[in-house]
Amino acid sequence: MTKSFVASVAIALSAGAAVADTSVQSCNRTVTFDAPPQRAISNDVNLTEMMLVLGLADRMVGYTGISGWKTLDEEMRAGVEELPELSAKYPSKEVLVGADADFFFAGWNYGMKVGGDVTPETLEPFGIQVYELTESCAHVMDKGKASIDDMYTDLMNLGKIFGVEEKAASLIEGYKADVAAVKEGVEPAEPVRVFVYDSGEDKPFTAGLYAMPTALIEAAGGTNVMNGFEKSWGTVTWEDVVEQNPEVIIIVNYGTVTAEQKRAFMMSNPAFADIDAVKNDRFVTLEYVEATPGPRNIRAIQTLAEAFRGE
Repeated sequence: MTKSFVASVAIALSAGAAVADTSVQSCNRTVTFDAPPQRAISNDVNLTEMMLVLGLADRMVGYTGISGWKTLDEEMRAGVEELPELSAKYPSKEVLVGADADFFFAGWNYGMKVGGDVTPETLEPFGIQVYELTESCAHVMDKGKASIDDMYTDLMNLGKIFGVEEKAASLIEGYKADVAAVKEGVEPAEPVRVFVYDSGEDKPFTAGLYAMPTALIEAAGGTNVMNGFEKSWGTVTWEDVVEQNPEVIIIVNYGTVTAEQKRAFMMSNPAFADIDAVKNDRFVTLEYVEATPGPRNIRAIQTLAEAFRGE
């Protein structure tokens, strides 16, 4: 048996191990990968940051859905400086195919719409596999209320897909320790009643039972007054908010209307004068990337815990 034959067998076995099929659950689908993606695209700031913390920028050909609504802070600009933004808002199928993508990390209402032009089914014929953000699965299947575990699940699944499971596991272990430390500082008491104000003046757009802020609020010692709103993100009425009388209002900061403008709108409107949070001027701001599933959820929990304690 020659050395060259032995070497060729070793190479073949090594290659076979590298392309062993990997399957993950994506909402109500099982997605199987015969090799880690090499030309990935992510949509939105929070999903893109998940890719970045796993060190996957070199496996990406671009990102979408940021500048049309949000801005990149310094931390994220550094992470994507070598990558193009392929679409300012939701990408079209043509954009993804034109970039020769082999993977799209998106979610329902995070780059894809139910019944829209870009879905796992419409991209499959072009060899583009899709992994769906777990929080967003509530739009296409029955799902329990939002949990910080949703974010951990996404990081772990991305780790499996791209062959960086150890990195994902290490990050998750650290995040869990940080959250546990925050919870240790939260004294058992009646949970603080909290409303999430995303946007809208005629009617407020807010986070319901299936949206990540519900999990963040609970981890920080509060309760989302819209837990009875069995949706992810959606519109309610101001009458609903007044009736629930939140003690703290979280403002999600992004877009052209600033957090301060949103606070001023609520503080100056006589209809909200009897809301405890307005009477006591108890507002806390979360950046969009903190309020949606992603690595900065941990920072958000810390911010909320301090706000709920009045620090």
